[in-house]
Amino acid sequence: MALNLKTLGIRSLSAIVFVTILISSMLYNYITLTGFFFIISLIGLSEYNKLIENLGQKPFKALGYFLSIFLFLAFINWDLIFNFQFNNTILFYTCILCVVLIFIQTILSKNKHPFLDACVTLFGVLYVVVPFALIGKLSISFTEFESQNAWNVLGIIFLIWSNDTFAYLGGSLFGKHKLIERVSPGKTWEGTIFGIVITVVISFLIKTYLLQSNNTILWLTLGVVVPITATFGDLFESLLKRKAGVKDSGKLMPGHGGVLDRFDSLLFVVPVSYVIVKILS
Repeated sequence: MALNLKTLGIRSLSAIVFVTILISSMLYNYITLTGFFFIISLIGLSEYNKLIENLGQKPFKALGYFLSIFLFLAFINWDLIFNFQFNNTILFYTCILCVVLIFIQTILSKNKHPFLDACVTLFGVLYVVVPFALIGKLSISFTEFESQNAWNVLGIIFLIWSNDTFAYLGGSLFGKHKLIERVSPGKTWEGTIFGIVITVVISFLIKTYLLQSNNTILWLTLGVVVPITATFGDLFESLLKRKAGVKDSGKLMPGHGGVLDRFDSLLFVVPVSYVIVKILS
């Protein structure tokens, strides 16, 4: 197949712009970090709702967005923004109220499958919004001090990119045995294992030279867990798109797809990484 230089140029340019915005927002301060992922989470939820509608369900969009907004706000460490103690109790109570309203709408709904509609609404919030909301918490969980430490989160993102790159290269060079062909025909066991091995090595390099961290056990654990979890995240989104009958979840990045296409691995990696960091840091 001939190389399409125009398509390659569009993909490269959109990738450069997106990565620049991503890294800049994460490193500038806590407000830009949480603000960026707040916007991304709502776009991702919109893409999720469209995929679910392609599957024949009708999520309760308005209540889903309300729950997402208040839940995200409840996850934010407001002390880093206003420099005073902020009580999240009202936000958490509002989240509970939104869940109750979803149950009430289930009763009042005239949809064909109201219980399934309620389930996919709540699942969308858990699948898309909670991981993005946790990134702010993750950025301060590596240290005892109440300050942003976004380089650690970027280290985890670099591990995801490493796994994606080397799993693809390994599959291209050595791949013979399909991982789960019915979900993602391109993934192989050889590529997956190659990606994990190289990512473990890169996790040690990130720990030593980029972050200068003394917690070797933490970063070697992440070097193993991140690529495994990222693979499941990729497979899950591939299955969701396959069932919905679409190639991309959205059109946010020309040539790359939408939020779910770009962050499918991160959605699975962040919650697991947060638990590991809280235990081992």
